[in-house]
Amino acid sequence: MHYFISLLLYRILLLLLLPVLIVVLLLRSINHPQYRYRIFERLGFVNSDFKIGGIVIHAASVGEVIALKSYIELLLQQAPELIITFTTFTPTGSAQVKKLFADRVQHCYLPLDIWPCSWLFLKALAPKAVVLMETELWPNLIAQCHQRGIILQLINGRLSDNSINSYRKLSWLIKPSLQSFQQILAQSSDNQKNFIALGADAEKCQVSGNLKYDLHISETVRKKALLLAQFIAKQRKIWLVASTHPGDEELVLASFAQLKVKYPELLLVLVPRHPERFESIYQLCLAQGFQSIKRSTERPVTSENDIWLIDSLGELLPLCGLADIVTMGGSFSSIGGHNPLEPALFKKPIVVGHDMKNFRAVMKQLTAKQGIMQLTTRDSYSRVQMTDALTQAVDQLLQQPQMMEQLGQQAFNVVQANQGASEYSVQALLALVKH
Repeated sequence: MHYFISLLLYRILLLLLLPVLIVVLLLRSINHPQYRYRIFERLGFVNSDFKIGGIVIHAASVGEVIALKSYIELLLQQAPELIITFTTFTPTGSAQVKKLFADRVQHCYLPLDIWPCSWLFLKALAPKAVVLMETELWPNLIAQCHQRGIILQLINGRLSDNSINSYRKLSWLIKPSLQSFQQILAQSSDNQKNFIALGADAEKCQVSGNLKYDLHISETVRKKALLLAQFIAKQRKIWLVASTHPGDEELVLASFAQLKVKYPELLLVLVPRHPERFESIYQLCLAQGFQSIKRSTERPVTSENDIWLIDSLGELLPLCGLADIVTMGGSFSSIGGHNPLEPALFKKPIVVGHDMKNFRAVMKQLTAKQGIMQLTTRDSYSRVQMTDALTQAVDQLLQQPQMMEQLGQQAFNVVQANQGASEYSVQALLALVKH
């Protein structure tokens, strides 16, 4: 009874907050207009042409969509009769779904976790199963799926030690949600233990491995890499800094200024994480005195250009193929880093900052096999100290080609040794659906 009262209060609270959430979306659309489009999908209204009775698979944004690529490709191959509705929350995630799968899947936004919205969504699609990912735990949606007898699978389950402490404060809501899943497939035994400690049924909680290891260099990616290589008029060493957040660029540009003294031919390829920051980062590069060029201009990168700013989407993976050294953004502050496995797939040496908490299991394996270089800085370090540490790491690699090659090969070996989670997860879902 306590759970039902809690769920009712949760539903009432979010219903009261609905106008506020809509205003937040509209405010966010000032810098990113796509947030104001398709707003009815966020309220639970589904395209009337959508087929019903299939499977809903949700990925929050771009990184999760890419991680699910192998999983969905396998589903399309092994169960072509199943109708797949692939949902996201962000416009960039939506664009990635359309790019990867076109009309092979149905696509819309997952509605807000508010009772009328999710009720409309589930009524319209009448899915056999709903597949959520990592820590996407939406109590209202989960409760409605449970009430309707819809199969629930959580894949690539991730629950860190820090997260479990936060979730325990909401255990009255989260524990029943976890117990509603027919299956929870965790990335590692540590994650599995945390799910069980939070209240998940131990018999339904298994270790499947990490979907993000199931990367492959497709022919499309190879062709795109060749296309991008043609933009660089002269062969030069390339330092790719990927998925940067506010604060990362200032740090990287300060380091780059130091490196350019010793390596004047070095090209910095900068990939901001969020499209709405493309222009401000371009202006920052110019203000720092760097000859910079945008990818969107479609002009060649000449020997006079210091920085190639990638103001486009979906080109990070092929860019890894061009780089000599890759640094992952979001790892120098409290963001928690971004996926280092993409450059590892191309056997590239990877340098990251001190904060990679979003990828603890991956970092543990890469570090154990000496497949990554992590800076020993901390939040308490000054920007000057962080800059010097980053400069020294990149300089060390540029001076030692053999070290670069060895680091990249060892990272690649880790990727190869850990693949298979997609196949495991697909077989587990099909067993549930066809049971």
